[in-house]
Amino acid sequence: MKRPTNASKQIIAVIPARFGSTRLEGKPLLKETGKYLIQHVYEAVKKSRIFSNIIVATDDKRIFNACRKFGAEVVMTSSKHKSGTDRIAEAVRRIDCDIVINVQGDEPMITAAALKKLAGLFDKKGVVMATLANKSRGKEDLYNTNVVKVVLDRTGYAALFTRMPVTISRNGCFYRHIGVYGYTKEFLLRFTKMKQTPGEIKERLEQLRALENGCKIKVGITKYQTLGIDTREDYERFAKLYSKTF
Repeated sequence: MKRPTNASKQIIAVIPARFGSTRLEGKPLLKETGKYLIQHVYEAVKKSRIFSNIIVATDDKRIFNACRKFGAEVVMTSSKHKSGTDRIAEAVRRIDCDIVINVQGDEPMITAAALKKLAGLFDKKGVVMATLANKSRGKEDLYNTNVVKVVLDRTGYAALFTRMPVTISRNGCFYRHIGVYGYTKEFLLRFTKMKQTPGEIKERLEQLRALENGCKIKVGITKYQTLGIDTREDYERFAKLYSKTF
């Protein structure tokens, strides 16, 4: 029997969004560009045209109402979730799908090419979790603990994720991790039932839970340069870029 490809799989995107943030509270609803930040993310994901459904998952009525205003499908989830992945798992539990793409609600510049690259990794037999990375900027990234480094094995799977400096990889270099993920629905539901692991807690990297439980993460290399919004300065930078572009 021919193995199904993405053309015959139901792929959905879920954008987790919460109002509370230690560094930039209420960032999904920032609107200096004329559009909510969460709306920018939603519209960027929609441009890829590979998803059968795009859903915003939130625990905040303000975000829920804003998403309804600009026409997004949005679901309310529990406020007790410890991570966006847990929120996504609740949102998709009753949805018929094969692959779930987790797009962070603070990635307004995510490209269609990056999302297609990520979804395409699931054409390979046995892939249950995948993510993206791009070429590092050398020492600028190496000693920056806000930059997550990923080292790959010879088959393109993650051997290590860390915020700390790394010195080895198969090519004598490391890659800069991009925090967008894909999962098979079955694995996503299983993953969120796993207990946190020591590495995950120490590094504050949820993907280490998968590696430390013996699960493999396929990594796609892309030219996409992330522009995540973590601070007011990040948002101002995005707003200026958006005004020049549009």
